[in-house]
Amino acid sequence: MNKKLYVGGLPYSVTEDKLQEIFSAHGTVESARVITDRFTGRSRGFGFVEMSSEEEAQKAIDSLNESDLDGRSLTVNEARPQENRGGGGGGGGDRW
Repeated sequence: MNKKLYVGGLPYSVTEDKLQEIFSAHGTVESARVITDRFTGRSRGFGFVEMSSEEEAQKAIDSLNESDLDGRSLTVNEARPQENRGGGGGGGGDRW
């Protein structure tokens, strides 16, 4: 079963390919995603990596959490389920 990891503290220059490369040393990476600002397209300094098994995910956490990448300390842990932030904007009322 796949295990999704949160990766924080990423240098803003890290690409999804680089993120995948870093984690592939610890197992099979199913996906790697760097989260970017929707307006500027610039990295927000965090991302998500999906490993192919819980064992590989734990190995990556043990090896990479609090490790240094380009002068920044990484935070690697199990991703929490995404929160429902409610609907965006929306109708309501007799506005013009």
